Amino acid sequence: MARMTAAAAAVAILDREGVTHAFGLPGAAINPFYAALRSHGGISHVLARHVEAASHMAEGYTRVRAGNIGVCVGTSGPAGTDMITGLYSASADSIPILCITGQAPVARLHKEDFQAVDIASIAAPVTKMATTVLEPAQVPGVFAQAFHLMRSGRPGPVLIDLPFDVQLAEIDFDPGTYEPLPVYKPAATRAQIDKALDLLGRAERPLIVAGGGIINADAADLLVAFAELVNVPVIPTLMGWGCLPDNHPLMAGMAGLQTAHRYGNATLLESDFVLGIGNRWANRHTGGLETYRRGRAFVHVDIEPTQIGRVFAPDYGIVSDAGAALGLFVQAAGERRRAGRLPDRDIWVKECQERKRTMLRRTHFDDVPIKPQRVYEEMNRAFGPETRYVSTIGLSQIAAAQFLHTYRPRHWINAGQAGPLGWTVPAAIGVCAGDPDAQVVALSGDYDFQFMIEELAVGAQFSLPYIHVVVNNAYLGLIRQSQRGFDMDYCVQLSFDNVNAPELGGYGVDHVKVAEGLGCKAIRVFQPADIAPAFERAKELMAEFRVPVVVEVILERVTNISMGTELDNVVEFEELAARKEDAPTAIALLD
Repeated sequence: MARMTAAAAAVAILDREGVTHAFGLPGAAINPFYAALRSHGGISHVLARHVEAASHMAEGYTRVRAGNIGVCVGTSGPAGTDMITGLYSASADSIPILCITGQAPVARLHKEDFQAVDIASIAAPVTKMATTVLEPAQVPGVFAQAFHLMRSGRPGPVLIDLPFDVQLAEIDFDPGTYEPLPVYKPAATRAQIDKALDLLGRAERPLIVAGGGIINADAADLLVAFAELVNVPVIPTLMGWGCLPDNHPLMAGMAGLQTAHRYGNATLLESDFVLGIGNRWANRHTGGLETYRRGRAFVHVDIEPTQIGRVFAPDYGIVSDAGAALGLFVQAAGERRRAGRLPDRDIWVKECQERKRTMLRRTHFDDVPIKPQRVYEEMNRAFGPETRYVSTIGLSQIAAAQFLHTYRPRHWINAGQAGPLGWTVPAAIGVCAGDPDAQVVALSGDYDFQFMIEELAVGAQFSLPYIHVVVNNAYLGLIRQSQRGFDMDYCVQLSFDNVNAPELGGYGVDHVKVAEGLGCKAIRVFQPADIAPAFERAKELMAEFRVPVVVEVILERVTNISMGTELDNVVEFEELAARKEDAPTAIALLD
């Protein structure tokens, strides 16, 4: 039997489990693990500038490709507490990441030693497992269990805390015979699928609500096949966006209070039946449940048993992995179609397509300062269907969901439930590490961008290039808009006269100089006609220097983006599109 340190066994298991990248910061209490990482040599390491950023890099890495598990590493004490936000974000969106922390020696855990904190207890509510390993011989089993849990059932994060002496202790371990534990995922039965199809068959105006569970299950192709078989329109959630192309005839738009399309909300309100697959019925998708549920029946399919009935009781619930359920849906629907037992949905589908063609928001504005809608119009022109967009929260993200187009699964990468400011830069870096050949375009408001702007240096240092579009209105724009209900504009101003950049005219931070100081390239745009050339120049700079390129667009200070309190009460603050010139990059142009 091979003899090695427990830290070396942990690294060997990472390799056997398919880990190729790690994101983190070394420190005294985790140095034995880093020594093992260095000796092993098969796992690339990206040095973050902030430990929270390392956890978001791991998230981005996981989200970019099916089967990926991002690993973030930090020392004891504040490194672990800094990563709690990343663990929360991953847990909320069902994203498996592995957080490894160093810890004080076992004998000092209860002596208030330097940076000794009970990180396992702190992390427990936002992980599937959080444990401090007290016996060196348990390290292989704990790591095996971690990967098993991350992949089984509803995916999610795990934290493993390794005391210094546990890492250094020698144990017997044979990496060559190590095998990952079998993964468990609940699967629907044929009887359950047939019952759901019976309910679907009785509906006149049915919809499929496609959630992020379909993306996690790598089942987008099955969703498209099923939707086409039964000829039922699809409304993706924000986390499910991209599971079928925006230009697919059955893509009916997104519904919700913020990240939604006018035609998506209108179509959902016209429906009489909803089949939800891999979704949570999140409140910003549903709005008030009385409005959302009125006049329609619901079937809910989800991998997590406790999600069925958590928000409201469906007419029928199925506990199943989305891929397993969709495989049976395709099989059963195919049999019914061949037997002539599927209803004709053409009239309903054409009604949905007509709403998609006509119920559009305006994007084309020539105003100076620039209106944000114009930025997304130009992004649609500049970046093709293979682009991977990364964003997190704010008016910038809400408007992006209303105006951008997504054509592939995992090409809209977004922190959904948690929405932590600062997430975008490190997540984009993780996406680049996970798919180095992709065109990655991140989108931030100025405040999100400033939260972890230092991580741009990571992209420069490790040659992880992407384009970061920063829409700058020198405001906490989403909070300012929500403060309208309190008749105030309080503590949300980011504007000031920068003595070193008078050309900014009161917009405060000089993001161009900061980005350049961090080793990146940056362009600032004041005129709408200059947006498209700036994007093209950014592509050239990214290709030439292999660093992140920031394109900052100076916006009008105040823009209110469409949102509301109910699906039938979304306020439109701008005039709507009345002709094709008003929304020239919409999927379905006006006549």
